[in-house]
Amino acid sequence: MSSSTPLTVGFVGLGHMGGPMAANLVKAGHRVRGYDLVAESLEAAEAAGVEPAASAADAATGADVVVTMLPAGRHVLALYRDEGLLAAAAPGTLFVDCSTIDVADARAAHEAAVAAGHQALDAPVSGGVAGAEAGTLTFMAGGGEAEFARAEPLLAVMGKKTVHCGGPGAGQAAKICNNMILGISMIAVSEAFVLGESLGLSHQALFDVASTASGQCWSLTSNCPVPGPVPASPANRDYRPGFAAPLMAKDLGLAADALRASGIDSAFGIEAAKRYAEYAAGAGATEDFSGIIREIRETITERNETAS
Repeated sequence: MSSSTPLTVGFVGLGHMGGPMAANLVKAGHRVRGYDLVAESLEAAEAAGVEPAASAADAATGADVVVTMLPAGRHVLALYRDEGLLAAAAPGTLFVDCSTIDVADARAAHEAAVAAGHQALDAPVSGGVAGAEAGTLTFMAGGGEAEFARAEPLLAVMGKKTVHCGGPGAGQAAKICNNMILGISMIAVSEAFVLGESLGLSHQALFDVASTASGQCWSLTSNCPVPGPVPASPANRDYRPGFAAPLMAKDLGLAADALRASGIDSAFGIEAAKRYAEYAAGAGATEDFSGIIREIRETITERNETAS
């Protein structure tokens, strides 16, 4: 399968991430038949050239490849096992799940697909909505070499980098490890800016130093949590996501579960999961994950007021 070979792709889950991904496949010349439970998402995808399907199973019928982008593992497994997605597809169809889910769920989905006579790959993404729209996502793939080789041309249309991380579930493992780093680093960067504010240091001065020194990281240079230094960061748009805080809370929750199951003592990972869960349940419900800096400021203010 080369990138120039037109394929029929079934795409289930056409939200903020899946919609632009499907649209990029259409732009590359592939026939995409898509389905989403939300009518507005389906309509937006149709406007981008995606053929609307009557159901998820209908989207899979006659497809060479079926891509899913869903909220959680239970949704993937329900589609695969209970809602006819696997049964609707022709034998040997490649199922590529781009959702971010638990490693155990990814392996269970892989086993279900293989048992039904198909091929499967877990391929979660990094890059957010902007990356989905621009086709610059990073894919972390888990599955066999043959499955990866078959999927890679399609993934290359939707992203700029694809890494084969290992066997089934390895893509999900890489994703939760990566996002644990991201969540912890955003908290660290946010706390540093709040500390700088208390010491009379301007945001720009701290950015100019840290962005070219040992404190440099993506949370600082691409998604800076304060307005000004990085014009494209959500901080300049009142923290409109971006990468929504509830999604970060979900990913860190998966990481925390994996840490506990593995018996790893990771105080930072567990604490980051706790803080993002609290933030996402409150003010961060509709904000970018970098907006946690406001939660940090408010916590400090409350403590100072209590102390005084």
